[in-house]
Amino acid sequence: MKNKLLALALALCAVVLGGCSGYRQPPEAFHESLLQPYTFETSDRVRVTVFGQPELSNTYSIDQTGNMSVPLIGTLKAKGKTPAQLANTIEAKLRNGFIREPDVSVEVAEYRPVFIMGEVRNAGQYAYIAGMTAQNAIATAGGFTARANQLDVDITRQMNGEILQGRVPITDPLKPGDTLYIRERLF
Repeated sequence: MKNKLLALALALCAVVLGGCSGYRQPPEAFHESLLQPYTFETSDRVRVTVFGQPELSNTYSIDQTGNMSVPLIGTLKAKGKTPAQLANTIEAKLRNGFIREPDVSVEVAEYRPVFIMGEVRNAGQYAYIAGMTAQNAIATAGGFTARANQLDVDITRQMNGEILQGRVPITDPLKPGDTLYIRERLF
């Protein structure tokens, strides 16, 4: 009888611990990326202001190849550049035979969306808002379902062409393009 109880207890422990084996602590770069300057990616919308040139000032989309098209300049690589770097690139191209002393400002007009899956009421794609946390995103998706694990979430984040995954508290900040997965709780 004792052997059967011991075997049952060990089997139960194996099942419970097996459920925990999916834990992935995020790599250090996961949180360090939050401190880096923002770099443009595909699906971002960029507001370009060329002072004194209203016909060049507009909002442009970054396409799936990482490029955007600007009048007079044509297509230029925007993916991976900070707003300041992109402004400098546009100024240099405009200075090359179009405008004597261009003064260009670049800012994010609209961030790429975040994606929310799992145990939320309305999974899907949602607009990213600067300063958004996982908890804010979950609220945007209608909140948790009754079965949701409400302590932490799994986040998939693309950085420098590499895909990183980790489990973080719901209070963690998000980046544009993140995918959140809310797991079902065990009990």
